[in-house]
Amino acid sequence: MSLPPGFLDELRTRLSLTQVVGRKVMWDARKSNQGKGDMWAPCPFHHEKTASFHVDDRKGYYYCFGCHAKGDAISFVRETENVGFMEAVEILAGEAGMPMPARDPRAQEKADKRTQLADVMEMAVQHFRLQLKTGAAGPARDYLERRGLDPVAQQRWEIGFAPDAWQGLWDVLKGKGVEDELILGAGLAKPSQKGGKPYDTFRGRIMFPIRDARGRCIAFGGRAMDPNDNAKYLNSPETELFDKGRSLYNHGPARTAAGKGQPLIVAEGYMDVIALAEYGFGASVAPLGTAVTENQLAMLWRIADEPIIALDGDKAGLRAAMRLIDLALPMLEAGKSLRFALMPDGQDPDDLLKAQGAGALQKLLDDAMPMVKLLWQRETEGKNFDSPERKAALDKALRDKITLIKDPSIRQHYGQAIKDMRWDLFRPQRGGGQGPKRNWQKGRGWQPPPVPMASTKSSALAAGDAQVTDHLRETVILAALICTPEVAEDFENGLESLACNDPDHAVLRDLILRHAHAGSEVLRENIFAALGPEALDNLLTSRHVAIVPCIRTPGDADMARMTVAEELAKLSAAKGLNAEIADAVQDLEGVADEGVTWRLAQAAQAATQASRSGKEDDAEYETGDNGARISRSERDAFAALMDQISFSKRRN
Repeated sequence: MSLPPGFLDELRTRLSLTQVVGRKVMWDARKSNQGKGDMWAPCPFHHEKTASFHVDDRKGYYYCFGCHAKGDAISFVRETENVGFMEAVEILAGEAGMPMPARDPRAQEKADKRTQLADVMEMAVQHFRLQLKTGAAGPARDYLERRGLDPVAQQRWEIGFAPDAWQGLWDVLKGKGVEDELILGAGLAKPSQKGGKPYDTFRGRIMFPIRDARGRCIAFGGRAMDPNDNAKYLNSPETELFDKGRSLYNHGPARTAAGKGQPLIVAEGYMDVIALAEYGFGASVAPLGTAVTENQLAMLWRIADEPIIALDGDKAGLRAAMRLIDLALPMLEAGKSLRFALMPDGQDPDDLLKAQGAGALQKLLDDAMPMVKLLWQRETEGKNFDSPERKAALDKALRDKITLIKDPSIRQHYGQAIKDMRWDLFRPQRGGGQGPKRNWQKGRGWQPPPVPMASTKSSALAAGDAQVTDHLRETVILAALICTPEVAEDFENGLESLACNDPDHAVLRDLILRHAHAGSEVLRENIFAALGPEALDNLLTSRHVAIVPCIRTPGDADMARMTVAEELAKLSAAKGLNAEIADAVQDLEGVADEGVTWRLAQAAQAATQASRSGKEDDAEYETGDNGARISRSERDAFAALMDQISFSKRRN
């Protein structure tokens, strides 16, 4: 409907925004100046203790310096009453004493019908409440009392009873002159498929009125008294009044309680909400038997910034919580999120309250986990990540979920939180790094390897002791990442696989994995705290480290990335070679067979190529018995390997 020119301006002129807003807030007397129309209060749209919500009565606008909500009287009514634009105008026009302009006949007819349907629903509320007092409702009253609802609570929640009669409500409403179309349109009856009279929708059920944010009864929920009934709970069908995906049970009272500082709790059913409210948790709602929808989630966030999802402690409740994560991720905004309070296994909030009282539930609410932790739990619980492929699958699944978040800042924080949890799950075992600092010295945390034969010592491959060489390579890797921590993320898997026989190296590796993302300064502070200020000096000023180019020029990401990649490759090649030697010691019986010698030759070639750092071997090549070309350095390495294997066999 289009309003005539000037109508809204006249409406805003007649109204005092201070009066409209004043119904929902408590003004701060110290900051407010009523004479100038300059009013301040805690914001009704987000929880706060300070008065950051400003109303300029002369200009007719409000603005919150906390959540940045802004608008005029119409937008304020729309947001606080959860109504559409025209409904907000009607509410304000009624307060201002202004008649609404003539509408389009069809629109007027539709509005009139909605009003009539609401009147019929109120008649039904009164009828059901009277029926609860009859003799036929004795079992229903007994059931309610067993659930802890005395007559006073039953009256407070307007609980009623629908007798097990086919036309009980129909006949009552027809006796009051209500038209068939309105009874059917309100969802209170259904047409007969056999040509007879319409029959009541609810029969033999305890009845719970469902009201919208304005307090109008728009639907019913019925709890079956017959244990064999296929539908334990039954809601009204959708009507012109009732859209279950846009409605919440106990919406209006919960919004009022949340405005007074109570946490907004989302439970599964009517009885949970009633029990919560009766135990003092008045800001409780339920989504009417369906999974939470986008519209309901938006409604929840209009009431509170962080609703607490308190679902049943069974598989169905957990599945509902997991589905809600996928719905909420694309809708997240700064300050708007969800927390999850999972009930004990097999219990709902009503069970917990009756068994352990309000204190137990309050503890669960206080310990409610943020959504990012439940997302991590969903992707990791009951799964085994014992291979790189499974770890990569986890990374991909989480990455796919994080990309659903539209807000870049929230997306970044989610990524960091998941990275921290991934660290906790996959962090390597520390080789004594938790205890007092131990120097990597002979006799203190390190034992020298067996002395190799003379021919092994003289080989190019074994020019330096293997463990010493690995230690030096680890030192270069760690120093490079400390000097340029921004590249550490590229080498997480490689870092996790470092053996780090040196306890200090193990501590440094763990600190880099944990804190490199925070930058060089934070990383160094943590190293100081763990190992003392001399640890970095000893690491970075040692002769073989100080000459590395990326150490001399810290911050050169490309240079650091190349250095770390090269050293990791060398360690990997050496690790493979050592594994082949260990296997060969067991496999060789007398003279080596062709398969074992071929494997050793390949391992030696890989190790030699890695040690050349990508440079072309300009040595002369010889041709082996099998026709393969092998360089002299590789030949010497292979010979040294055979010597080392023979030595190991003799020692064993």
